[in-house]
Amino acid sequence: MLKNIDPLLNADILHALCAMGHGDEVVICDANFPGDSVARQTVLGKLLRMDGVNAPRAVRAVLSVMPLDSFVEHPAARMEVVGDAAALPAVQREAQREVDDAEGRATPFAAVERFAFYERAKKAYCVITTGEARGYGCFVFTKGVQLATDTPEQS
Repeated sequence: MLKNIDPLLNADILHALCAMGHGDEVVICDANFPGDSVARQTVLGKLLRMDGVNAPRAVRAVLSVMPLDSFVEHPAARMEVVGDAAALPAVQREAQREVDDAEGRATPFAAVERFAFYERAKKAYCVITTGEARGYGCFVFTKGVQLATDTPEQS
């Protein structure tokens, strides 16, 4: 067991998040998303799972260890509701709160059309599927860098 690591972050997920570099993207998706087929086309090439948890909770877990990219306009994106691009379902509002809390500031989601979202997801580093049953619980996050404030002296 590790201290101060969200228990939802299993070894496979921690390994993938650690292996990602600045600018790589991770997809967190609902149970309706074609996660397996999309994940096979990603850099990692396999689906990662957080079964039994909703998407906002998964977002909280991932963002507890992964900084968002401060060099891009929208380091967080959501899948648009088909036919109503401005709609924000409850699952997206809840995830938005998790993002804002993790960042300590408002970090609004960019909206990505459904089929454009699928194409973007295929280019991601990895896909994490959740047990989220609500539709449109699909998000993309761009990894940033954690700037060191103190550099330890080498012996």
